[in-house]
Amino acid sequence: MKTRTMKLVDPLLALLASFAKLLKFGEADALVVNRLLVLFVSFWILNGVSAGHAQDIRWLRVGELQSPINEMGAEYEVEFNFPGGNSNFYAWPAQYGINQNVTRMKGLWIGCRNFDDPVEKKIKSVKVIGAGPKAAATPDVIFPQEIKLIGKFPRPSVIVDDAPASALEQYDLVDEYDANLPCDRMVLVRFNTSMGVSVTKKVMAFSQSDHSNYYINDYVFKNTGIIDAAGTVKQQTLDSVWVYFHYRYAFGGETVTGGSNSTWGAFSSAWGASTLNHAIGENPNAPEFTESSSPLYQLRAFYSWYGPQTSTPRPPYDEDWGCPNLDENGVLGSAKYAGCVTLHADKSSQDPTDDLFQPRTTWFISPDIPVNSNTSPSQYDEVYMSDRWAAMTEGHPPQQHDEVVGSNYAQNYSDSRRQAGGGTAMGQGYGPYRLAPGDSIRIVFAEGVAGISWEKCREVGANWIQWRNGTGQPPLIMPDGSQEPSNYNEYKRAWAVEASRDSILKTFRNARNNYGSGYTIPQPPPPPNEFVVTGGGDRIRLTWPNNAASHPHFGGYVIYRSEGTVMEWRTVYTKIFETDDPNVTSFDDVTARRGFDYYYYIQSRDDGTQVPGTTLYSSMFWTATSVGAVLGRPAVSTQLDSVKKYLRVVPNPYDIRARIFQFGDQSQYDRIAFYGLPPSCKLRIYTERGDLVWEKEHTRPTGDEIWDSTTSSGQIIASGIYILYVELPDGGAVHRKFIVIR
Repeated sequence: MKTRTMKLVDPLLALLASFAKLLKFGEADALVVNRLLVLFVSFWILNGVSAGHAQDIRWLRVGELQSPINEMGAEYEVEFNFPGGNSNFYAWPAQYGINQNVTRMKGLWIGCRNFDDPVEKKIKSVKVIGAGPKAAATPDVIFPQEIKLIGKFPRPSVIVDDAPASALEQYDLVDEYDANLPCDRMVLVRFNTSMGVSVTKKVMAFSQSDHSNYYINDYVFKNTGIIDAAGTVKQQTLDSVWVYFHYRYAFGGETVTGGSNSTWGAFSSAWGASTLNHAIGENPNAPEFTESSSPLYQLRAFYSWYGPQTSTPRPPYDEDWGCPNLDENGVLGSAKYAGCVTLHADKSSQDPTDDLFQPRTTWFISPDIPVNSNTSPSQYDEVYMSDRWAAMTEGHPPQQHDEVVGSNYAQNYSDSRRQAGGGTAMGQGYGPYRLAPGDSIRIVFAEGVAGISWEKCREVGANWIQWRNGTGQPPLIMPDGSQEPSNYNEYKRAWAVEASRDSILKTFRNARNNYGSGYTIPQPPPPPNEFVVTGGGDRIRLTWPNNAASHPHFGGYVIYRSEGTVMEWRTVYTKIFETDDPNVTSFDDVTARRGFDYYYYIQSRDDGTQVPGTTLYSSMFWTATSVGAVLGRPAVSTQLDSVKKYLRVVPNPYDIRARIFQFGDQSQYDRIAFYGLPPSCKLRIYTERGDLVWEKEHTRPTGDEIWDSTTSSGQIIASGIYILYVELPDGGAVHRKFIVIR
């Protein structure tokens, strides 16, 4: 519980910030809301993030796909129930924050026939146990044994103005390192079950740019006979074993933030009411599966995506593809796909070759019917287990979900077993297997997310909305390079749907090739093992060591910067520096402006010879700064007379109503600046009656310090007269009075 609490505080506060902004608070007021709710959040977390089911977790945060992984085998619906009601996870593209989520819940069920139950002392016609999709397993079903995060190498040290400044400080909490790891990070999970099947799960994450948007899941199910937490062994052969994975994807993401309050999408998209699904590769003898020229060649997979919503401000059906924002220049909020591709499934416990006919169940199913109850059923309820068994072993549908829905809204699909009001999920069932004591089977699949970038979402949305509103007729360039003369809805759909579908199929192929190569994909040079950002008087200096230059295919460095925002969907990163010189280990950003926050990342790149026509880059997440760097004025002399002459409080008086005129609309806080400081001094702020409210050691080579109008304990200060007291190294002191009007 302690581990989980530490790892969830940051994303909770991030969601609170989004929630506050959603409610039309200003940036500073969002900070107020965050701090007022910190005590509530802490109490809430410590008392269980999900009603009574606190699981240990590890985060995978090194690539564009980021998510927590729990110790039970499946991340269930209420497990990450953050304030506001969005319990989604699997964020992509994660450089824009954790709200880029696509997964509402997942489930893992294991079942067999004719189980000799050691508790009831009788043969059960079917036995089904597992975790999820809507609730955690009861404590008498799954018995966690181990969970740990294994790293191939330590993350780089990222420092901004002498302080740690990487989100990985809180998330990339590696338990051990293994230089021979086949991936960059791997979560290892082991647990036993009351059915006597012990599970080993490996979730592998890759930071290489072509492989950073999927995880490879490697499961081994072994009949150990261990049936309880005490390790009691009940030996028996398990007949007709099936393993079933359940996926409820939802593509609300940034379009739905803060529970029922939507930014521009329909709230029901946060639980997947409009999600469409399609399975491929069910017949390994079909031409599209066997012909190498086919984009579906050897792909046993399914994918899900956003379909038009009935509850939307865009009533025409064709206008809602991609979920455009009519108030934000048409930006598309849900132009992405998610899905899974099977990479290997044993033919039997005695034959480890890949069975091309697995998975044998690919039916779509409603996540809201009783078989997917939001309470964990008793493992002795044979009627309930029979219902789950029927779902697990159902086979293949005669028609795919998206084909059944056709040109209608997915919400209007009337089969209650497939759509009960909350959308339609996908199931993947593998079996049947016979497991004698000691036997095991192995199933490997990749789960990924892909689509068009936020930059393309803005471009396509801006072109579309001009045509829609009659304000312009920009060229409509289709994904294949052709030009659509005027059908702007078809143009938008081509990018949001068809182009995104191509992206997820490419992801599946990349995962298949990675697995097939034995995880020997070409690697970029490693990131610099340190990235230091220091604000100066006339520049922001970036420095790094040259450890990446020893890579045999080293090709240089590239640096990107964003201004004012980070890890947020509006963030724009711009390339500001590039070099192929391995001896260059610093860069001075002289274009920064005072009063603004700047966020950076540096990537090492290869020379382009490993993959013809492609340059490989180290992941931006290794070095991305999560703390803003600011440009300061040169420090003044430490002489008392010099400080008396130059020390200023700006603005004075400070009026919250005029804050936009100080640091512009990108300002994130109620900022008050102290100028004319020496490079070393101690700052204290007192109320007019002498109460100390804030203090800080100023040890930067600039004459500036920014204060966000909060006390040392995080409280927003009230209107009044305050005193800045500057204590110099030699004991001298200078003070200034200033006024705050809130």
